[in-house]
Amino acid sequence: MFRYKYVAAILLGTIILGCASEKPQLSVKTSAKKNIATLGQTVKLSLSNPDGASINAINYQLEGKKATESLKLNGKLGKQDLVAEVISGNDTIIAESNLIVLNDKRPDLYTYEIVNTYPHDPTSYTQGLEFYKGELYESTGQFGESKLRKVDYKTGEVLKNIELNSGYFAEGLTILNDKIYQLTWQADTGIIYDANTFEKLGIFRYDLSKEGWGLCNDGTSLYKSDGTENIWTLNTSTFTEDNKIQAYTNTGKIGRLNELEWVNGKIYSNIYENTGIAIINPENGATEGVIDFTPITKLISNYSSNDNVLNGIAYNPETETLFVTGKRWDKLFEVKIVKQ
Repeated sequence: MFRYKYVAAILLGTIILGCASEKPQLSVKTSAKKNIATLGQTVKLSLSNPDGASINAINYQLEGKKATESLKLNGKLGKQDLVAEVISGNDTIIAESNLIVLNDKRPDLYTYEIVNTYPHDPTSYTQGLEFYKGELYESTGQFGESKLRKVDYKTGEVLKNIELNSGYFAEGLTILNDKIYQLTWQADTGIIYDANTFEKLGIFRYDLSKEGWGLCNDGTSLYKSDGTENIWTLNTSTFTEDNKIQAYTNTGKIGRLNELEWVNGKIYSNIYENTGIAIINPENGATEGVIDFTPITKLISNYSSNDNVLNGIAYNPETETLFVTGKRWDKLFEVKIVKQ
């Protein structure tokens, strides 16, 4: 009997010690309703401590950067990681939450004026479109149909063309320092070519993003969409995704970002299966404008809202005009953007 009492005492002691060693349940609270705030707003941070644990110190961080208890939101938009590093006795406890930051104003609305209409190959499932040194380059998709080509945009004549391996579904492209960077969809592979010869120079793998959708550059860095609200900044040496923004308006996120184009310091993005183009601030993700291209789809006989959609944006700095087309469209439109 003594032996059983001894064992029971040991077990009970173990249970008590186990309970005593459990860390308190802590979480981060904000003064923002449902943890949704607006750019420029000041948010109060506090700690939920239902167990009444002793607190020696609290260090707050928003997206990995030090934050104060009274936090004015002047950084990036979107879903931001909110962390409190709490010192309680000899323990360091990490409390986590999220804060969604919206833009402080609604996007400006734009329309367009058609300057010229040019022929476009109606078999091309356009994924990427870009001018480089006055010439138009295009990436087309679908398994077994994917291509990289250089096109005379005024006549539609294909000047240079290569077919991709049938296992690749090509997506967006961009050109920087005489190198073409072309994405593939779900193959975790980007392909690098010589812009003059189309010789394949190498490949790169995706880092944090799972898919390849759109691609553009600012003359130094590459920007990549992955079909979500995220736009990733790629290091051109390592191809790691060193940074990201999230496209948000004053009401919420804009997802399914597709083809990208850098235009005068902003990122223009097709929204998949949508007739609008978003104008995005590359510093914080604010969607500052939306161009409504709904009327232009009426000029395409085979337009479909879930297949032959608007896709393909190319800015020509020589004419200071925008060129847009779509998947399997027979027309390429040169337009000027007009604020409503």
